[in-house]
Amino acid sequence: MLPQLDTCPTCGSPKLRKVRKNLRRTYRDQRYVVPNVEYLECPDCNEQLFDHAAMQKIEAHSPAYAKRRTAEKKAAAGR
Repeated sequence: MLPQLDTCPTCGSPKLRKVRKNLRRTYRDQRYVVPNVEYLECPDCNEQLFDHAAMQKIEAHSPAYAKRRTAEKKAAAGR
């Protein structure tokens, strides 16, 4: 569930809007895309606010979390 905010916590703008789109990111010169993520975005300062579900989706696609995903898979297989 997205945060219930009326104003942007960064700039105070009352224009926060819910968006759903592909996020394009770079981690250590490695580009990746997180498809179809829903989050709040401020059109004035470009702040992006993610809920828990969106963060899980981002972590599932980000190379920054690849080691953790591998360790979790190994742990699950060993059970």
